[in-house]
Amino acid sequence: QVQLVESGGGLVQPGGSLRLSCATSGFTFSSYAMSWYRQAPGKERELVAAISSVGSITNTDSVKGRFTISRNNAKNTVYLQMNSLKPEDTAVYYCNAARKIYNLNYDYWGQGTQVTVSS
Repeated sequence: QVQLVESGGGLVQPGGSLRLSCATSGFTFSSYAMSWYRQAPGKERELVAAISSVGSITNTDSVKGRFTISRNNAKNTVYLQMNSLKPEDTAVYYCNAARKIYNLNYDYWGQGTQVTVSS
């Protein structure tokens, strides 16, 4: 069965760093686009960063220059390195795997990991 398990969240002071990991199983990881989303209290879930199956990267403007997404296809794992964290980065961070095969969409989510940026 498909599993996406996030880890690495926690409490960090402003300006600090965290590295999130999303370990996956149950699907062909290398064929999927992988993304990190986040959802802050009272707000909609938003895309943070995405990396395609061939390594193309997209970042939302608010994290450009601070967050870096990467993937290790040998370990079926995607990462999010977060530097220079700000209080507004506080949210639950979710890992997503997505692929479209013909007209079928495959879309999987992890359970989320809490990131809190506070002094």
